[in-house]
Amino acid sequence: MAGQLLLVDDEPGLREAVQAYLEDSGYTVDVASNARDGLDLARQKLPDLIITDIMMPQVDGYQFLKQLRDDPQFKTLPVVFLTARGMTSDRIQGYNAGCDAYLSKPFDPDELVAIVQNLLEKQLALREAASDEGYNIADLARQIAEIKAILTQRGAFPQATNSLKLDLTPREESVLELVVDGLMNKQIASRLDTSVRNVEKYVSRLFTKTGTTSRTELVRFALENGLIQPGNKE
Repeated sequence: MAGQLLLVDDEPGLREAVQAYLEDSGYTVDVASNARDGLDLARQKLPDLIITDIMMPQVDGYQFLKQLRDDPQFKTLPVVFLTARGMTSDRIQGYNAGCDAYLSKPFDPDELVAIVQNLLEKQLALREAASDEGYNIADLARQIAEIKAILTQRGAFPQATNSLKLDLTPREESVLELVVDGLMNKQIASRLDTSVRNVEKYVSRLFTKTGTTSRTELVRFALENGLIQPGNKE
């Protein structure tokens, strides 16, 4: 299965070889040579899985993993340790730190691909099971309808001009329209022929760009600021 990966390793030769092998296996791979750049890339790209070395200068793999786990959006992100530290005690330490898989160098690249595929399949199953679970769909639909009714009564719908210049991508605009229409992530994924994970990424980016933290806040913000007109369709 395809996926977006982030590889963090300070060895250029190994980093390039692993990136090439993973890309030949159908994955999109971003790379970083240190943990600090890796964390920045993770927040920018929102990868589906991270592969990281342990022994890196300044910030090692354990510190990097802790920084990831301290960020709510990466709490359950699969992380694979790829390292020369292969003693049993090292593996135990890695799993205790919260990694999902531990592969010692030298390694068979086919094993790495198998680990990545397995973790992504498990993550996809968990996401599909949990998607929208935190929302009471009926309550959310009622809240969105109330927001639209209140703004309609006030005559408060500005024209859809995106005057705030939020720099939304076409796909983010499409997702926003469907959120305003009251659709959940699974429904949006089906409508746009994409994955639930990708919809989650777009919704997360919309929260960040609009400074909102919930779907109802996002809907109100979009309608009040003319980002979307009520009833718009693709």
